[in-house]
Amino acid sequence: LFFFQTILFLFLLLLCACNACGSAEYKTGAECCPMCAPGTHVYKHCTEYTSTSCVPCVGSTFIDKPNGLTKCTPCMACDHGLGVKTVKECTASSDTVCGVLEGNYCIDPYKGGCRAAQKHTTCKPGHFIKHPGTEYSDTVCENCPEKSYSNGSSTSCTPHTEGLCTLKQGDSVSDSECVHRSRLGLLVAAVGAVGAVTVMCIYGKYSSPPDGMYFHI
Repeated sequence: LFFFQTILFLFLLLLCACNACGSAEYKTGAECCPMCAPGTHVYKHCTEYTSTSCVPCVGSTFIDKPNGLTKCTPCMACDHGLGVKTVKECTASSDTVCGVLEGNYCIDPYKGGCRAAQKHTTCKPGHFIKHPGTEYSDTVCENCPEKSYSNGSSTSCTPHTEGLCTLKQGDSVSDSECVHRSRLGLLVAAVGAVGAVTVMCIYGKYSSPPDGMYFHI
C-alpha cells in the first residue's frame, strides 16, 4: 500500500510540475503564455506557434505589474468630498496617488497615498492642543490645569491673572478679573469722594432755612 501511495504522489507531483508555468508566464488553456509588461494588457493569448500579443492601457486605466489580464484597471479618483486631493496623476503603469487636504488626516492609507481623510478635531474652550494634527494623525486635546485657561486654539494654557482683589474668579475658559493695588487705592478714594459729596448734599438740603425766613438780632 505504501508503495502505491508513493507512486501516486510522485505522479501527481510530476503532473503539477508539467502543468506549472514560469514566474514570467500565465496559464491559459493548455498553454503557458509570456506575461504582458506593466502598462499593457493582453490583446491576444499566445498559441503553440505565436507569442502573447499586448497593447497599452488607454484612458484612465493602468496595470502596475506583469500580467495576463485582458483589461486594465480603472484609475482611482481623488474625491475632495472624502478629504483628499490628487498629488500624482495616473499613468498606464501606475495608479493615481491621493494626498490629504489641508486640515485633514488620513483614515484610509493606500499604496503610499490616502483614499479617504477626516477633518482634524477642533479643541474646545478650556482645552489646549497637546499634539497638533498631522497628515496621518488627529489633533490631541487636553484639559487645562487648575488656575489656567485657554480658548482651545493654543498649544498651552495661560495662568489666571493674580491681583489684590479678585472681582471674578477665573475658570478654564476665561481669565480672572482683578484689581491691582494701585488701582484699588484710586477706586477707594473715588468711592470715598463720591460718598462725601452725597452726604454734604443731603445735609445741606435738610439743614437750610425755608426761603423768606431770616433771623434778626
